[in-house]
Amino acid sequence: MGDRSKVRVVIRWVQFLLGLLGIGAAGALMIRSQLGLGPWDCFHMGIFRLTGISVGRASILTGAVVVAGSFLVLVRPEVGTLVNMVVLGLMLDFVLHHLPVAASWEWGLAYYLLGLAIAGVSTGLYIAAGLGKGPRDGLMVGLAERSGWPVRRVRTCIEATVLLLGWLLGGPIGVGTIIYAVCIGPSVQWGMQLFGVIPPAGPRAAMRVEPVLVPPRRWRWRRAA
Repeated sequence: MGDRSKVRVVIRWVQFLLGLLGIGAAGALMIRSQLGLGPWDCFHMGIFRLTGISVGRASILTGAVVVAGSFLVLVRPEVGTLVNMVVLGLMLDFVLHHLPVAASWEWGLAYYLLGLAIAGVSTGLYIAAGLGKGPRDGLMVGLAERSGWPVRRVRTCIEATVLLLGWLLGGPIGVGTIIYAVCIGPSVQWGMQLFGVIPPAGPRAAMRVEPVLVPPRRWRWRRAA
């Protein structure tokens, strides 16, 4: 591997980890908003109430189950998928430990809206690195590719299903939960379009086979055969 190739690999991993950092921060913002948890965090909180493990560890456990389920839609995990599963859970616990609870509903709403925006951008950022999608996003993209549905519709359906399961497990819900379930699909699709993972107006989530460096989009290369 040449020096230029090594630099590209390092940049891709930095991009990938920055995306995970953003997703962890986004999840923590929404949890600390006190407006109600998003579907996945509601589900993770339900697991916490049943088992006593932290939200981050519940996320790791859930990711492992989702990876197993992804095989049904022919999505094979990559190294980055497994790294995502572990690092994101640890990062979520870390940010939650240091992030204060919103002091009012106005601050809570600001937390939530900021979290949604960061979640969309960060999802596009780490997927564009080409190191493997996270367990949940891998399932989302696999279902979108095989159903022909747009990413936002698939993501919204997944979030609604998980929300129901989380509520049945006793996870807390509120107005923030509704905002998340409605807005996360468009936010993620916007982030993926922003970094060139899917076409700007394309109806399907056609994943790139080459990673995309950030910024300029012209920095692209194909994986070696």
